[in-house]
Amino acid sequence: MTLTQTSGLRFAVEQLAAEPPIDLVTRCALPAPSAEQPSNLPAVDAQAVTEPYPLDRAFHAMLARFTGGISPVALSLAYLDWSSHLAASPQRQLERARKVVRDTGRFIDAAAHAASPAQNPWSVIKPQAQDRRFAAPLWEVPPFNLFAQSFLLGERWWHDAATGVHGVAPANEAIVEFSGRQMLDMLAPSNFAASNPEVLQKAFRSGGENFVFGWHNWYSDLMRILSAGKAAGDEQFVVGKTVAASPGKVVYRNDLVELIQYHPTTEKVRPEPILIVPAWIMKYYILDLSPQNSLVKYLTGEGFTVFAISWRNPNASDRDVAFDDYRKLGVNAALDAIACILPRRKVHALGYCLGGTLLSIAAAAMARDGDNRLKTITLLAAQTDFTEAGELTLFINESQVAFLEDMMWERGYLDTTQMAGAFQLLRSNDLIWSRLSHDYLMGERAPPSDLMAWNADATRLPYRMHSEYLRKLFLSNDLAEGRYHVDGKSVSLADIHAPMFVVGTLRDHVAPWRSVYKIHYQVDADVTFLLTSGGHNAGVVAPPGEPGHSYQVMTKAADAPHVDRDEWLKLAPHAEGSWWQKWSRWLTARSGELGDLPRMGFGNGDSLPDAPGDYVHT
Repeated sequence: MTLTQTSGLRFAVEQLAAEPPIDLVTRCALPAPSAEQPSNLPAVDAQAVTEPYPLDRAFHAMLARFTGGISPVALSLAYLDWSSHLAASPQRQLERARKVVRDTGRFIDAAAHAASPAQNPWSVIKPQAQDRRFAAPLWEVPPFNLFAQSFLLGERWWHDAATGVHGVAPANEAIVEFSGRQMLDMLAPSNFAASNPEVLQKAFRSGGENFVFGWHNWYSDLMRILSAGKAAGDEQFVVGKTVAASPGKVVYRNDLVELIQYHPTTEKVRPEPILIVPAWIMKYYILDLSPQNSLVKYLTGEGFTVFAISWRNPNASDRDVAFDDYRKLGVNAALDAIACILPRRKVHALGYCLGGTLLSIAAAAMARDGDNRLKTITLLAAQTDFTEAGELTLFINESQVAFLEDMMWERGYLDTTQMAGAFQLLRSNDLIWSRLSHDYLMGERAPPSDLMAWNADATRLPYRMHSEYLRKLFLSNDLAEGRYHVDGKSVSLADIHAPMFVVGTLRDHVAPWRSVYKIHYQVDADVTFLLTSGGHNAGVVAPPGEPGHSYQVMTKAADAPHVDRDEWLKLAPHAEGSWWQKWSRWLTARSGELGDLPRMGFGNGDSLPDAPGDYVHT
């Protein structure tokens, strides 16, 4: 699809790119956006798409449909490494066998005394605190308690067998343990009606009506998947009406982004605007959900001028869009537009997830080149070092990346189903099996939420960009190790001196907080690190007044001694409530005095749409 482009801004930026930012912003005079312009994204190169072994790639792409995008070679090599070393460890095998015999004896003894009032229901093994499958009191009643304990013993046996084998590569060990645990989780007694006391109680009380409702839920989900429709209840969350509804206007557009400027809601505003750089593996309105859950609405209510990038959802024609195109046409273009709208204003920049990684690269390149337009930098659940990226790294090795590349090569992009499937596997108990029990066995539905509706509004990733992201950042860790190049020259995060506010979330399976914390080791800046309760999304969407939120926070000056992660966890003070308020106070302390309202856009009455724009619907 050919999309309109703000040619005036592009022309001004190209003509003045070699001059200092201050000259650029004082000299910008932009006309209204013109009609259709040629695309500035890379065109698909027919020769580049041609491969020497296209049949091999096509075969791998076909195979990926049957494996869910998981490389069978990577899995086989991991199991070969583990099984070979385990076979060569007879003493360890004997030790594990003895433990199995001991646990079996304890389990038989517990089963023999299960009816005794004095018997502790979890006398052999107890569920972990985060395991909610067996939290209901009914699971303490025999025989269901015995079902649960036998399953937990099996899980522990597998963990002991799969880990700690001398000589096994840590990455292969993690793959073996994780994949085996996924198979075991399928067999949990909570997943079957006959062994789940909560389901049986519901069936007894409802006369089996829960199974009728469960079948209806299953059939509705199947029809929705086949028709690519919305989940039941999601229709109440309409983009532009009930979510992504903060009033504003698209003030700049190119082939990759729309830049939204939001209307102020206070009589006076701080002089420094905020630029939100979301990840493009998600729609931007994760930060502008329903009004009560909208960070955008909260910030405008606190007296800030807010801009947000909305990425266009790529298709097969965008296969050659590079990772650096997102920096140039995203972060850089947005900053240039803001500089033209609000001359001489420094910017508070916020990057979320992959958008935070991109922002850190852009900030390092700007610092290297003497561009000081960033007043502060905020990173939300964003990694800059990928050596401890959690269980997500199980899907990232040379074999797996090559497999994904072959799969993307055929389509030109990574489909939404592959990303969603990988993220669901990381939390399969919460996102897959607990839902199976709740929706199909109990016959109930969780009330629809704006966050769930947003999560279903999936995006795609271009072939070239995703390949570069996996290879340069995940596999090679180029950014953290000083090998990442921008405009032909390497960038270093150590060049960043702007104050930073970095948020990690306690139960993050995508960007573990211990990995996010590594920004302390990389930048030469004051870093305020905040660890909030919740996960990758729910921990970030934490509006004031909503119960259950808490955080720890502590600031380290650029020249202060190093504090390791475990020590930080002990020292950082706890606070109840939303981290949004803490961040707002931090921004206010680094902003100028309240002043007059800014103009909207370039003040020329252009024809671009109101927020949320067009790209959010692609």
